[in-house]
Amino acid sequence: MSEPRLVPRPQSLHQRIEGFSGEWHTGEMMRRLYATDASAYQEMPRTVALPKTEKDLRLLIKFANEEGHPLIPRAAGTSLAGQVVGDGIVVDISRHFTDILEINEEEGWARVQPGVIRNELNMALAPKGLFFGPETSTQNRAMMGGMLGNNSCGSNSVRFGSTRDHVLEIRGLLSDGSEVVFRDLTPEEFEAKCEGDPRSLETKIYRDIRDLLGDPETRARIRNSYPDPSIPRRNTGYALDLLMNCAAFGESDKPFNFCKLIAGAEGTLLFVTEIKVRALPLPPKNSALLCAHFESVDASLRANLLALPYQPYACELIDHYILECSKANIEQRRNRFFVKGEPEAILVVELRESSESRLAEQMERLVAELQAAGLGYHFPVLRGEDTNRIWDLRKAGLGVLSVMPGDAKPVPVIEDTAVKVADLPAYIQELNTSLSRKFDVELVHYAHAGSGELHVRPIVDLKEEEGNRTYRGVAEETARIVKKYRGSLSGEHGDGRLRGEFIRFMVGEETYALLERVKHTWDPGNLFNPGKIVHTPPMHTRLRYTPGQPARDIPTVFDFSATRGVLRAAELCNGSGDCRKTHLSGGTMCPSYMATRNEKDTTRARANILRQILTASDASNPFDNDEIHEVMDLCLSCKGCKSECPSNVDVAKLKAEFLQHFHDARGIPLRTRMIAGFTFSSRLASKVPWLWNGLFGTTPVRRILNRIVGFAPERSIPKVHGMTLEKWYKRRRNGAGRPARTRVVYLFNDEFTNYNDASVGRAAFELLEALGYEVRIPRHLESGRVYLSKGLVRKARAIAIRNVNLLKDCISEDSPLVGIEPSAILGFRDEYPELVPEELRPQARRLAGNCLQFDEFFMREVDAGNITRDRFQSRPQEIHLHGHCHQKALASIVPTRQMLAFPEGHKVRVIPSGCCGMA
Repeated sequence: MSEPRLVPRPQSLHQRIEGFSGEWHTGEMMRRLYATDASAYQEMPRTVALPKTEKDLRLLIKFANEEGHPLIPRAAGTSLAGQVVGDGIVVDISRHFTDILEINEEEGWARVQPGVIRNELNMALAPKGLFFGPETSTQNRAMMGGMLGNNSCGSNSVRFGSTRDHVLEIRGLLSDGSEVVFRDLTPEEFEAKCEGDPRSLETKIYRDIRDLLGDPETRARIRNSYPDPSIPRRNTGYALDLLMNCAAFGESDKPFNFCKLIAGAEGTLLFVTEIKVRALPLPPKNSALLCAHFESVDASLRANLLALPYQPYACELIDHYILECSKANIEQRRNRFFVKGEPEAILVVELRESSESRLAEQMERLVAELQAAGLGYHFPVLRGEDTNRIWDLRKAGLGVLSVMPGDAKPVPVIEDTAVKVADLPAYIQELNTSLSRKFDVELVHYAHAGSGELHVRPIVDLKEEEGNRTYRGVAEETARIVKKYRGSLSGEHGDGRLRGEFIRFMVGEETYALLERVKHTWDPGNLFNPGKIVHTPPMHTRLRYTPGQPARDIPTVFDFSATRGVLRAAELCNGSGDCRKTHLSGGTMCPSYMATRNEKDTTRARANILRQILTASDASNPFDNDEIHEVMDLCLSCKGCKSECPSNVDVAKLKAEFLQHFHDARGIPLRTRMIAGFTFSSRLASKVPWLWNGLFGTTPVRRILNRIVGFAPERSIPKVHGMTLEKWYKRRRNGAGRPARTRVVYLFNDEFTNYNDASVGRAAFELLEALGYEVRIPRHLESGRVYLSKGLVRKARAIAIRNVNLLKDCISEDSPLVGIEPSAILGFRDEYPELVPEELRPQARRLAGNCLQFDEFFMREVDAGNITRDRFQSRPQEIHLHGHCHQKALASIVPTRQMLAFPEGHKVRVIPSGCCGMA
């Protein structure tokens, strides 16, 4: 990995910019977190600024002009071409510029700040029957400013185009700090702008574009050197080809609008403060997805040509690499339900119609046409909620690819090329053949076949010198082939510093000089996001990894062999930022970020800081690091990332491992000992429950005791039950005899149920017994969950070893171990197989397969016919269900919902909730 280059940082910026009301971060920890985005690049910024107001932005621009510190605008940081990485001041607008300022239902538009999340804008528009069209795969965290900067498209661009097509007006700050508003201009209004104050930067910009595009020869040069105008997705350089096609230059009757130029300019020309976008009527509600299976990518691309005349709302390709990697992802494994066999590619075609009958008719015709052409072997048509699962699988494509074992990964280098749809099969075939012959690389294909853009990623090891050379060679060869087809190197992900170097080759020297002229006119001091689009450094430099740098083998308590070490487990994070979604998007990951909206509290930040520190450190204990501790501190160990992160980054496991080594170096704090000793203290408290409950049930006393051990005074402390479940069970077992049962089930008496929720344990026991089971509580220790949560992994390991040895011979498929508390019983399935010694792992895995949550066991027996509805009372009852985080991540809450709804008359509503904090 390339250690972020340390540059002098302006320590006293916050003092030198009088009146700045936002936040400054000049320490190495926050700068490290902003050194990367979702690309392969990494460079340490000088500082990180989070402005609160437009006044703050003006002060930043003034300071940048005076001191020469470049400004790098950043929203969600999900860019794939290094757009928000660089040596300057990263200006993060994602925390404070997040207001939807106005929605005009009658005229069909919305005015937003650049930090508004695309999906949250649509949540506000939906009640008015409107929506914003472009939908990137990152739509639940992508912000409007980032979508504008990259001119983002999405899976439905075949119908709704790109962000540029929907921008009506932009307000922002030029490089001298002056405010401008860009909108449609008539030729007369355009001329008036050109004749404004000659000292004004705005006037200079209008005059320069008039001089540049007013020349017919220049327009002809642009027309001939830019990508084919029939390609809908083209983001090569600055959009001069679109800007010149307006009434101001006599080319058409379209109004002149600089918004066309700002969209796709990647923050290099203007600091945007407001965006006014078109809001469209909601599409027809009747929709269906055809998920056609093919034995080759070529066949799927030829099928794509047959699908386009049906005017689909999306036409997306998923290749076998993504399908294969999705098997290893908990969340996406559930979304593979429609896959039959091992297809080389699946083409997902979305049709929408005003009537269900018309929709069915169109689908039948399309399937028949594909079958008649001999294309495809399986044609499932999905509707309703199932369609969301397919799109989730498609959107996770980038992330699931990162779980490929080893250091060779599909890398973002040519993943954004676009050609004419008719040329796509020939282009892909030539690209595959050429790259395989010259570089011996395999390609991963996915994305927007309907728009002529196919995301293609070669599998390359950037940690090796040869891989670095291949990275560059692939980019050069791709540029050659794309130019042959007169395509665009960037269809939606932008040029940035990845493709910017090749624009000169793509458009020629004379046209490239025009792009340089535009940048210089708008930003003469080169202060806005330098090194992107023009004047970019070599594309294979300043990467996350330094070629030839050995990967350090760091001893761990957990078994990290599946990822080939703890460092590679952290490297799974590709920066896609799925952990930056808010509570409005649903799911669990990442609860601390949902609360703070601070990059430091994302799953991405935690993996990033581990990756950087573990790679760079030569200390005997690289985990002995305050920066890692600060970033890890607010991780709630909810496990949401293990399932919801497409790359399977299990930060709860990484945090537990880190804390064990951190404690080794620093000692174990009193509060940590108190929490980890929960079972011991509960055992003591259970002997005098009246005393424990009296002390901690009295608010003034509890507040004092909490302060002594380091808890928040307001925090309630769990009360202990008057009789533990263990004691109750022993008394019951020694009581009057009961008839023998043929079916035996073992109940796991976890430490929380035993001491705090004994009544729940008794109810579970009695219910199972009433249903005809012989219930036994086997000999076992506590689950070890509290030790894992506080990073005492060696102690948890000893417990896991003992529990596996105690339970391995009595637990089987016919007599499973059933648990009540999800985090306790799921430890057998999640952590135990990675904690016990190698010789005990087969037994641990076998045990894990027979450890069930109560609801899982219940529904298994219902499906087997062993539990019937007539055993329960029939009565109307509505139940609201809040699912446990570990259950959501490692299993499912579906069995819980089914179990609670099993008695006749019961209705269950799942609360759309995130983490409750109990983990």
